[in-house]
Amino acid sequence: MNFTIKGKTINQLEEFVIKNGFPKYRAQQIYNWMYKHGTFDIRSMKNISNDLKSFLIDNTIINTLTLHDKSECDNTVKFLFKTQTNQFIESVSMIEDDKHTICLSSQVGCSVDCDFCATGKMGFISNLSAGEIIDQLLFIKNTINNPITNIVFMGMGEPFLNYNNVINAAKLMNDDNGLNFGANRITISTAGIIPKINKFIDDKLKFNLAISLNASNDETRNKLMPINKKWPIKDLIKVAKKFNENNRNNITFEYVLIDTINDTHQDAKQLAKLLKNSGCKLNIIPFNSIGNEYSRPSENSINSFLKIIHEEHEGFRILVRWSKGVDINAGCGQLATKGLK
Repeated sequence: MNFTIKGKTINQLEEFVIKNGFPKYRAQQIYNWMYKHGTFDIRSMKNISNDLKSFLIDNTIINTLTLHDKSECDNTVKFLFKTQTNQFIESVSMIEDDKHTICLSSQVGCSVDCDFCATGKMGFISNLSAGEIIDQLLFIKNTINNPITNIVFMGMGEPFLNYNNVINAAKLMNDDNGLNFGANRITISTAGIIPKINKFIDDKLKFNLAISLNASNDETRNKLMPINKKWPIKDLIKVAKKFNENNRNNITFEYVLIDTINDTHQDAKQLAKLLKNSGCKLNIIPFNSIGNEYSRPSENSINSFLKIIHEEHEGFRILVRWSKGVDINAGCGQLATKGLK
């Protein structure tokens, strides 16, 4: 079986080239071509020997994904990729003014089963390798001229249930000898896998962290996110405080606003009380339809909720994120590839 070099660290590449009879310094050349130059073609690696090129072509895999389809609207492009195991994932590029944000997937499907998320309805199929995560970024980087300003792990899957591969990919993105994205430009979002959040803190990682909250009380969150029965809201608030004590960039709580479910005046007041003096950021995201029983609140309801939050909030920041690409199912919670062959 061929060795996949995409997603490998410099140490792993050094071990690989030495094991196969090539000088150690060749690993750095391969590393630079893959990450700094973003090449998908071994033949274009100009400063490596012909013997090594032939060996890599015959014995390694550098392309982990192929583009199957893409759709565009609203300065947003959704990419449908096929893996080498014939599974499908989606990634999104969003451009607004001088910002170019890319949304990456970490799994095929998802086991967390949030009731308002299309990916959750797929169930879990497989984890993505670090190379498959990196290749989403590299393909978008090579396809769209606008420089990437922000990377968010908010696509298909629960990143912290694929912790090692996600963190390894993020470190490759952050490496100044590779892709060279600052840690503050990379955000990892989780449904609230508390043991992994604690590991993230203990590992002293500097990437931004977001937690999908989506409710102001356990009863509602239990319905929307079954994972809450294992790790309830009080535990999320506790671990958020721990994170904020250890990081310069405070944690972000994401709150998908759903009609008649979590958008009442009481919800707004409870949420403001819950986050009082937490130092966290609150990201309000009006719901995007996935064809089930949930719907987006009316504009009046959204404005009313936001008005109360602004009046009641104390000691935390409020942001509102209107999803782009909703018409092509590229908005928050809409990514899904179930049934594709």
